[in-house]
Amino acid sequence: MDKKLYITTAIPYVNGTPHIGNALDYLLADIWTRYQKQNGHEVRFQVGTDEHGNKIAAKAAAAGLDPQGYTDQMYVNFEALMKRMEASYTDFVRTTDIHHIQSVQYLWQVLQPYIYKGSYEGWYCVGCESFVSDKEATTNGGICPDHQQPYQHLSEENYYLKTSAFTDRVRQSITDDELKIVPEFRKKEFLELIKDGLQDVSISRPKKNLSWGIPVPGDPDQVMYVWLDALANYITVLGYPDNSDWQQYWPADVQVVGKDILRFHAGIWPAMLLGAGLELPKKLLVHGHVNVGGAKMSKTVGNVVDPIEVINDYGLDAFRYYFSRHIPTLDDGDFTWEKFENSYNTELANDLGNLIRRVSGMIGRYQAGVIGVAPQGEHDMSAYHEAMEKLEFNRAIDEVWLMVRSLNQYIENVKPWEIAKKATTDADAKAHLNDVLAYAVGALLQIGDLLVPFLPTTAATIHKTFESGVIVDTEVLFPKIYKHTADPNANRA
Repeated sequence: MDKKLYITTAIPYVNGTPHIGNALDYLLADIWTRYQKQNGHEVRFQVGTDEHGNKIAAKAAAAGLDPQGYTDQMYVNFEALMKRMEASYTDFVRTTDIHHIQSVQYLWQVLQPYIYKGSYEGWYCVGCESFVSDKEATTNGGICPDHQQPYQHLSEENYYLKTSAFTDRVRQSITDDELKIVPEFRKKEFLELIKDGLQDVSISRPKKNLSWGIPVPGDPDQVMYVWLDALANYITVLGYPDNSDWQQYWPADVQVVGKDILRFHAGIWPAMLLGAGLELPKKLLVHGHVNVGGAKMSKTVGNVVDPIEVINDYGLDAFRYYFSRHIPTLDDGDFTWEKFENSYNTELANDLGNLIRRVSGMIGRYQAGVIGVAPQGEHDMSAYHEAMEKLEFNRAIDEVWLMVRSLNQYIENVKPWEIAKKATTDADAKAHLNDVLAYAVGALLQIGDLLVPFLPTTAATIHKTFESGVIVDTEVLFPKIYKHTADPNANRA
């Protein structure tokens, strides 16, 4: 029996509002999920929120709330984005859920042979909630490059996870692709990062320095460090350890992460799993960052793009289209409102929306809405499936667009409107017209099938319009929108 499939997304911190990076996690996981379901597989798809740590406690205090009350208010922003994106997730975890807390405490006890107490003196970034080596602190001039905040110098007694004990096994698993890091260049980067071995990591902090977190079993003066707590969500959400269902889904088939958290997912997480006697995930899909006009997105610069705004202005499928096709799945990408709107108006409205309207319109005019027998699946789509299997979703949707463009070209070349003029008196021309339009419908239905993982609403509209054998009038897909670019028809008299 095939293993049931499982895909995960990184759980965002609830101390801010959702951003494009979170949306990208949900989108990539959702594309994979829909593709696997379309191919007959059962999939569990996890999402959630990371709700412990000093940053949360500080934000709560600033808002005049206790941390739990603050997280209860904030996690719904992320849930709203997942729902607005119609992400087909099955499981939602909050790290403040009682089951999660108890499961992490159980995991701590399982990892006990690899946990020891030690004192830490060195640098810490509050923004990353992580300790940094002297070397890293010096290289960065004492300031975290991601948060533009000076590192803090700490001296405290913590518990450590003996991550170093797993260096060889982690390195081997990644080298042999047992734990496959996609893309390959990220795998090389990570192997370079651990060439001197994995470093033991602090997995707790004194309660006086970190009050908001999961208590360490058997030591009321220590609180679990956020990464141990957060990473464990991937198995606790499945029911680990008390609900045996989790074993049907673990190991995860794909774990979607941003490049900035790869080292936690390829270093600490595998060490935790090996220490607990659990299997490693099969693949880490590491996506890049979305820049805006070539610059890093930042609240200070004021160039942050709100995914909800994009969806509200242009529709969900337009959002999904741009971020799956024009942002490379496995590398950094770029967004500007102009680029987005141009792709919307030329590729979605013209190439696809107009094509559907033309074909259904001609069948309505020339054949009273009755479609001839449409040939199914004429095009070889092995390049599409190969790209999907390699998790290069942008390449897969490129293949679909080649079909969209070639069908437009076919219609321009055969000119059904010319054949229609003869078809009123010529039986051969009538049969030819029927074949041409039936071929166009067959190609559109195939395009509709291939778009199911990417543009589910559009795919459903294509099928509804054509699949019954009689044209069904549906809403116009992708009406032109000019909010950020000039309307070429605006000045025509």
